[in-house]
Amino acid sequence: MSCSRYRLWLGAGVLVIAGWSQATPPVLDDFATVLPQLPPPLRAQLQQRAALWSGWSETERGAFRQRLDRWESLPRAERDGRRERYLARQALPATERTLIAAAATRYAALPEDQRQALRERFDALDSSERRGWLLGPVLGADYPALQPLLAQVPEAEHAPLLAVLRAMSPGQRRDLAVLVQRTPPQERGSLRRELVSTAAGSRDQWLWSRLER
Repeated sequence: MSCSRYRLWLGAGVLVIAGWSQATPPVLDDFATVLPQLPPPLRAQLQQRAALWSGWSETERGAFRQRLDRWESLPRAERDGRRERYLARQALPATERTLIAAAATRYAALPEDQRQALRERFDALDSSERRGWLLGPVLGADYPALQPLLAQVPEAEHAPLLAVLRAMSPGQRRDLAVLVQRTPPQERGSLRRELVSTAAGSRDQWLWSRLER
């Protein structure tokens, strides 16, 4: 297969994974030449999506195409924002997703004027603080104080850091926020690595020791 054709089919594969393909059986047959070259997780998702599509009725496919048309009609910025929020939610622990679902139900039950007031309060927040809530209800409230620690984190350190922060108590995160503010920017990377490598049972002692320096 030529390089250009490979890119074509790889692009088609990404669309299928995203649930945006109208593949027919001949297309899937031709795709067999590309599937072995894809990373296993990507290949598995592609095959799963293709199987789902194949099992749909024409009515279900038509309804999906209509949803896709509505999605494509949105401005690019709106689509990017929705996609970012969706991915952020999927990355949250199940317990936090449950909390968000419950909060959404309560929000939907409020009178329109109260929903509007809450929306205006949220929109009035600093953009960085609004983005901080993408980390979920546990870390969202602490994000303004912890933001210097979370800025410019290498990709490989991001998930371990968030896991540690979520496991900490509110009191520990408050102490950590004080420590972060006292730490020079050039030393915060070292602070993050120390935090992540410290056992849960030793975090209080570690925090007190660092704060007393």
